[in-house]
Amino acid sequence: MNPRPRIILSTLDAERLERLLESLPADAFPGRDELESELDRAELVAPREIPPTVVTMNSTVRFSVQSTGQEFALTLVYPKDVDASPGRISVLAPVGSALLGLSQGDEIEWPGPGGSTLRLRIVEVLYQPERAGEFHR
Repeated sequence: MNPRPRIILSTLDAERLERLLESLPADAFPGRDELESELDRAELVAPREIPPTVVTMNSTVRFSVQSTGQEFALTLVYPKDVDASPGRISVLAPVGSALLGLSQGDEIEWPGPGGSTLRLRIVEVLYQPERAGEFHR
């Protein structure tokens, strides 16, 4: 696996995600170890200092799956915000965890369903709450 790109998280997102993980049983979802590892290695910055091209919680991001060339536009949300609306992905889903903290143009290899490996590329951050001035969402 190639080295993982640098990731940046807001202090607010990091605190909320750590509380979420603490509230869940250890085996609540596959990929927990990978998400915890990402939180541990992330560069934390104040919400007002997040670069505008970084995928934060509640961002809408266009990304491609390198093996298929397919592009998707999804909003990265907390599990409580996943509903029947199309276009939302939980941060606890493998692809959701992979997107968190990446910047436009970054690529990452991430464990996918059934033991596969996904290679994702961030094409564009279409919407980011911090860029829109929403620092406490």
